[in-house]
Amino acid sequence: MKDVPNLFGSMVFNDSVMREKLPKDMYKALKKTMSQGMHLELDVANVVASAMKDWAVEKGATHFTHWFQPMTGITAEKHESFIAPSGDGKIIMEFSGKELVRGEPDASSFPSGGLRATFEARGYTVWDTTSHAFIKDGSLCVPTAFCSYSGEALDKKTPLLRSMEAINRQALRILRLFGNTSAQRVMSQVGPEQEYFLIDKEMYLKRPDLVCTGRTLFGARPPKGQELDDHYYGSLKPRVSAFMKELDEELWKLGVCAKTKHNEVAPAQHELASVYTTANIATDHNQLVMEMMKIVANRHGLTCLLHEKPFAGVNGSGKHNNWSISTDTGMNLLEPGQTPHENAQFLLFLAAVVKAVDEYQDLLRISAASASNDHRLGANEAPPAIVSMFLGEELTEILEALENGTDYQGKEKHQMEIGVTVLPHFPKDVTDRNRTSPFAFTGNKFEFRMPGSTFSTAGPNIILNTVVAEVLRQFADHLEKSNEFNGDLASLIKKTYKEHKRIVFNGNNYADEWVIEAERRGLSNLKTTVDALPAFISPKSVALFAKQHVFTESEIRSRYEILLESYCKSIHIEALTMVDMVRGEIIPASVAYQHTLARLLRQKLACGEYDVSVEEHLLDNIAKRSACMLKKLTILENALLASKETRDILTQAVFYRDSVFAAMSELRLIVDELETLVARKYWPFPTYAKMLYSVM
Repeated sequence: MKDVPNLFGSMVFNDSVMREKLPKDMYKALKKTMSQGMHLELDVANVVASAMKDWAVEKGATHFTHWFQPMTGITAEKHESFIAPSGDGKIIMEFSGKELVRGEPDASSFPSGGLRATFEARGYTVWDTTSHAFIKDGSLCVPTAFCSYSGEALDKKTPLLRSMEAINRQALRILRLFGNTSAQRVMSQVGPEQEYFLIDKEMYLKRPDLVCTGRTLFGARPPKGQELDDHYYGSLKPRVSAFMKELDEELWKLGVCAKTKHNEVAPAQHELASVYTTANIATDHNQLVMEMMKIVANRHGLTCLLHEKPFAGVNGSGKHNNWSISTDTGMNLLEPGQTPHENAQFLLFLAAVVKAVDEYQDLLRISAASASNDHRLGANEAPPAIVSMFLGEELTEILEALENGTDYQGKEKHQMEIGVTVLPHFPKDVTDRNRTSPFAFTGNKFEFRMPGSTFSTAGPNIILNTVVAEVLRQFADHLEKSNEFNGDLASLIKKTYKEHKRIVFNGNNYADEWVIEAERRGLSNLKTTVDALPAFISPKSVALFAKQHVFTESEIRSRYEILLESYCKSIHIEALTMVDMVRGEIIPASVAYQHTLARLLRQKLACGEYDVSVEEHLLDNIAKRSACMLKKLTILENALLASKETRDILTQAVFYRDSVFAAMSELRLIVDELETLVARKYWPFPTYAKMLYSVM
């Protein structure tokens, strides 16, 4: 049995290792830098680098890399060995403070959205001292921010760190008004839940659509999907259990607190959840989770699918982003306490979140926008594209009492009665959970359920931190001028809820009636990525990010361009893959089966057999659908040609959504029908039934 306490963090240059390896004065200087955001002096960096190198070499590392997160949504690495010539034909192992603190990868080939010209190659990676270095695959990985020669952020970490500073500044102002002088920092905390699929690697390699796009572009529904709800929380199959066990161990070595694992609703779907940590470290850790899922799956003859909708007709995968804000003294600012109606500080922070979500609902929608997540949002496993928030019965009643100026009597705590005396009694929660809500309060945090499974958690948390920071700034500006704090505080909470309660909805977000009601309330319903993205570059959004020092206008516009370009490229790749599969595999399979049927028909007629109805019926159906398939394929190919005629990126994205994707959907319908008619031995790709039930 593994010694988990000693295994955990064994490949991380964490606090206990630093305390052991560094001189006391250097350790204190580094901790001060990490906790207070102080500048790191080169002499300290040199000592830290030397100790870090010695530790890494002891662990078997031969290289180091600045590990960063460009706007591709995944991580990037450039590896350098520790070796340096010693002058006598031998080598020594070196790692300097300069190499630790700063790197210089080529910045010209990463997405920049126009921030960089292609001939401008210089970029910098800068050590993020708030995230510990770790060893992966024989290299010391140093988490870094990534910026251009002129200082613009080219990554997801830099704006996330800026947004964390923004919420820290404004939340501290609020805490000081309540007399809290002990807290020195306020940090956004995140605990992501990662959903994913596991299928047999052999099946995966036989599906060009999965290999090229991450999702199945064709596939008839299997006889059995998730109708019986027998997979959810079911016992783990042996290969899945072995995979999960090794995944936990690999993540624990890297200091990732992988906590929960279970089967999800769809067949072959699973989930892993991590323990809360700061938003920055949670983002780093989740990138490692996604990477290690793929690596470990491969070792077990499996493939991990992270696409939001790899299979039509069954649940897709999300990444539920559990978010809260806490002080460095351990106080969760979204903890209601036993008497939330008397907890003015909590109610003020709650009101700030309500206002932020209402005023910036379009930005929250953008933080969950992608071509892949468009397949998932609004289906029965994910919230709709309408942003709303669930507060639960008790908090809603408290805020309504404040709004109406009435006394809140409080909820009586009841014991849970199950009707079996031998079962233990426990207090019943005052409100149920709402799994249909995009943004639900779940006791002492908010669960943002809209982001997709492939997303970096940086994006949603940059938005959450920034919009809440802006509202806290407004609250602090108002209350700092107050002559009667308690009265003005109560009035502010009351006014805020009254003006923004339209965003609160505790009902069924899947119901058709909610769409009508949301429109009546004036809430946005940005159904697709293309509908949502223009709000990113609105004057309101630009002013928000500039005021909170999270993005400059050029950085916002670059990300807008990148998101639209990614949308277009994703659909373009899918369309080309469809064309290739149909022309190279599906048409030949259909023709081959028709040939077999026609030959059999001729043989039976030549023998004087008159009952050839089965062959005639099949041959007629397949021939008609094959002809229709060819027409749909031609329409798709023509749409792809026409897509090149548009230069404006937004117009191009609209064309891909309305013309290219529409043509893809029409082609899929006819191909999926053909799959049910063509004999299995002729159909070139594994079916849904084989893939979804391939892992035993």
